[in-house]
Amino acid sequence: MTTDTLPSQNSFLSKKLFAGITPAMLIVIAIMIFSFAIHIYNIDAIGNANEYYTAAVESMLKSWSNFFFVAAEPGGSVTVDKPPLGLWIQTIFAYFLGVSGFTVTLPNILAGVFGIPLLYVMVKKYMGELAGIIAGFVMAITPVFIATNRNNTMDGMLVFTLLLAAFAFIQATETGKKRWLFLGAFIVGLGFNIKMLQAFLPLPAFYALYFFASKETWLRKIINLSLATVLLIAVSLSWAIAVDLTPAENRPYIGSSDNNTVFGLIFGHNGISRLDSQRDNNTPRLDELDASQNGPQTGSAPDAYPMPEGRTPPQQALTACENQSQGSSCSFTMPNGREINGSCITVPNSTELACAPQGMIPQNQSMNQQPPNNGNNGTPFSNETGSPGALRFFTQPLSKQMSWLLPFALISVLLALFGSKIKLPVESNIHKALILWAGWLLTCVVFFSMISGIFHAYYAIMLAPALGAMVGIGFAHLWNQNKTWAFVALVISAIITIAFQIFATTQYNEFSRWMFGTLILLGCGTTLIFIQKRLAYIMVLASMLIIPLYWSMMTVGNSSNNNLPTAYEGQRGGDRARANQPPADNNNRENVNAELVQFLQANTQDVEYLVAVPSSQQGANLVIETGRPVLYIGGFGGGDEVVSVDDLQTIVANGELRYVLYGGDRGKQNITNWLNSSCTVVNGFDVMTNNPRGDESQSMKLYECK
Repeated sequence: MTTDTLPSQNSFLSKKLFAGITPAMLIVIAIMIFSFAIHIYNIDAIGNANEYYTAAVESMLKSWSNFFFVAAEPGGSVTVDKPPLGLWIQTIFAYFLGVSGFTVTLPNILAGVFGIPLLYVMVKKYMGELAGIIAGFVMAITPVFIATNRNNTMDGMLVFTLLLAAFAFIQATETGKKRWLFLGAFIVGLGFNIKMLQAFLPLPAFYALYFFASKETWLRKIINLSLATVLLIAVSLSWAIAVDLTPAENRPYIGSSDNNTVFGLIFGHNGISRLDSQRDNNTPRLDELDASQNGPQTGSAPDAYPMPEGRTPPQQALTACENQSQGSSCSFTMPNGREINGSCITVPNSTELACAPQGMIPQNQSMNQQPPNNGNNGTPFSNETGSPGALRFFTQPLSKQMSWLLPFALISVLLALFGSKIKLPVESNIHKALILWAGWLLTCVVFFSMISGIFHAYYAIMLAPALGAMVGIGFAHLWNQNKTWAFVALVISAIITIAFQIFATTQYNEFSRWMFGTLILLGCGTTLIFIQKRLAYIMVLASMLIIPLYWSMMTVGNSSNNNLPTAYEGQRGGDRARANQPPADNNNRENVNAELVQFLQANTQDVEYLVAVPSSQQGANLVIETGRPVLYIGGFGGGDEVVSVDDLQTIVANGELRYVLYGGDRGKQNITNWLNSSCTVVNGFDVMTNNPRGDESQSMKLYECK
């Protein structure tokens, strides 16, 4: 059978049983049920999920203005750092089901489950039912796919949206009808309004499929793609333009932007800083902290003090934290006159505290928490994603997310490339599938392997559909050959893949002897080729699926990080992560100081704001607990200029705010000075701030301002 021909429609999988239902459809339904069960198993462990976004949903239910601008807290002081569509959907669910970790996560769970038949249909289009079934199943058991969908970050909905767009581009390619092309561009524009530029990652593959495989003339295709691009840009920027045209005094501050505009957010925090965050928000590079000031040096991991290995922090950084506590705000002036603001952290292998600049410390991490790999030249969040490089997806800490079947998928790309004669326009089904799914996969692999900016592990969900598709395509291609070389290629590919899987488990101290059973199953499948060919193929495939399936089951059974979802961390990371997991009561109200809440509620009924806090890190749980406005002085992480000290004075004078919960200067000494001179400390409410991982980071005092 040639690769240009789909498997016979009289095969077992395509036979109609009843009411037009085929065995393939029943299998897909079974995979969907299995996927839903995995997603909701141990769902209570997610608590309030990512409290920053859960608090935003609570806020958006308070008013249409909050809803439209995606206000981070009910008072509408600042927006979240994302566009609105994903949070709008979560808010609609919460409107009917109430605000909870589960209800705000449910849209992602449903997106993941219903993405399975969508992927099946598209892979089946070019490679048949078997490839589609395998693609859907592989995506369903990809650990990061499950972990991310069990959270209210919006990546799960983005992936589903992009699958819808891929379907539209396939239809445009096959039918030649422009409306499908424009629909695809429109849907990608909607994806942009879920996670901004991240939605554009598979766009080159979408465009390439239409351009190289559509039967229209080259000129017509160029014109159509140009028109589609105009539509794409218009849809993508529609909300941003509407918000930026609104006077700043009539809307919230745009969180995480450097100029209070959505365009600033798009191209700044959610744009350039994703590629290289070293220059985000004027954060100094690691080499700029070298006390000798003799030029660039090699930085160490950001979880260690951000200094070249073997060197000591500048004396100014040490002096700034004398008589301070871990996590206290600090500032000092470098010999070149540059002022550095940051937090006091412990120097590795020492008891001394030193002042590390904001932005160089992974959020909510202490400096004594070492990442799995060092020497990454200051890559932020390296404890999640490691250092940039060609092997980033094959080494810890990123290898556990979705890479378990990546070797087979990459080998499948090569096999599919030579599966048929290449001609333009592309006519062979396998090459059409290759353009779309390999293009998606390779674009994401290369992009995420190279970037040195803000990159969280759960972004790897972007690769899950393309990974599943290429595994299905590669297996079906070999299945259909009916030649000895094809089975040999399958076995060799399986050996390479399983060897990597076993190697990966050792990276997380999770290897067990039973995992050698995958090799035994592979061996049994190899010997069966002389007895029952099809069963032999299935056993070889099954041998590659066991370890990733195990890792996915461990992921749902060992939830350890609700704010930044991740796959199971293994024995190496699991114990530490569970130790840092915040305690939760039976109502999943995490990290809430009950006495403080009771006091604030009792004494602020006549004012708008419950309290003002440095950032969402201290206020999101208060919003969830009370539903009251909580003023985030510095936005998400404390660095935004949401309100100035003059604004605070005005708000207090107007009777809108009475209490401020603050600790150190957080890089804003003028606020600390004003609190000390104009407000009174409320005794009995000195608290430690709780970050999303639950460890105490800084002492804070409650001030009463009149």
